[in-house]
Amino acid sequence: MKVLQFTIPVAYDKTVIAEKVCQKHHYPYLHRHKEIQITWIRKGEGTLIAGNHMHDYTAGDMFFIGANMPHVFKSNPDYFLTSPDKEVEALTIFFNPEGGLTQLFDLPEMKQTLFFIQQHQQGFKFPAYLRGKISSAMVNLEQVSGIDRLIAFFDLLKLVVDIKTKLDPLSCGNLPVITDHEGIRIGTIYDYIIHHYGKELTLEDVAKIAFMTPESFCRYFKKHTGHTFVSFLNEVRINEACKKLVANRFETINTVAYKCGFKSITNFNRVFKLIIGITPKNYMDNYNQNILAFNVQAG
Repeated sequence: MKVLQFTIPVAYDKTVIAEKVCQKHHYPYLHRHKEIQITWIRKGEGTLIAGNHMHDYTAGDMFFIGANMPHVFKSNPDYFLTSPDKEVEALTIFFNPEGGLTQLFDLPEMKQTLFFIQQHQQGFKFPAYLRGKISSAMVNLEQVSGIDRLIAFFDLLKLVVDIKTKLDPLSCGNLPVITDHEGIRIGTIYDYIIHHYGKELTLEDVAKIAFMTPESFCRYFKKHTGHTFVSFLNEVRINEACKKLVANRFETINTVAYKCGFKSITNFNRVFKLIIGITPKNYMDNYNQNILAFNVQAG
C-alpha cells in the first residue's frame, strides 16, 4: 500500500479498489485522482463540493465522481468537535478505465459502458430508488476477491449503465485545474468560509487566510474554482439555509436568513431565488408537499 497526497491507497494486486472508512470526519482537502469513484455515504452529513458546484449529502446518498474531478466531502462543522457520537462511515469503489482495466474497456462488449462513463465525467448523484441495489452490489464487491471481485464489478457496472432516468451533473463547464499544493490551499479557504459563513465575512478576511492581497486572491480563487468569492459565499449560505429550512426546528425564514449571514431578508430572498430558482417559502412548501406525498404512498 502506498499513500500519497491526491493518490488513493492502491493495492498493486487489484485493479478495482474498495475502501471503507469509519472516522470522525471525511478527508478535509479538495483533491482529485485518476480513478472514477462511486461513494456510498453510510453515516454522516455535510456538503459535497464537486468541480464548481456544491451539494448536500446525508446518510444513504450515493455519488458517481468522474476521473480527475476536484472534489471534497466537507463534513458538517459539528463533526470536527470532540463529541463521541459523531462519526462518518462511507464505502467507495475506485476504478480506472485507462489503467489496468484499459484492455477490458477496449472490448466491443464494453462500448456502451465506456460511452456512459465518458458522458458522465462531471459525475452525478444516484437516484434514490437505486440505492438498495447499488449498495448491495458495492458490499458484495468489497467482500470478495480475485475473479469474484471482477464479476461483482461487472454486476455493479451493469446497474450503473442501465440507469434510464435523467442524471443531473454534479458540476458544469470546464473543471478547474488543481495541483496538490493548490488543493490544500483552496481546501483551507473552503474550511474557513464554511465555518464562518454565519458571520460577517469580508474579502479581506479570507484573503488574509490565503496570505494574499484581496486583488490577488480574487484572481486566484476565480481561476481555480470558477467562482468569485461572493458567489461561492452566497452558495454556501444558501446551501446551509436550505438545510435549516427543512430541519423541522420551527425557525422562521427571517431567523434562518440572519443565522446564515444575511443582514436583510430582502437580500436573502433575492439570492435564494437566484441560486435555487424559487423563493424560500416555495422551497419549504414544495418540501412539505413531497414529504406528505411520500407518507401517503408509504401508508
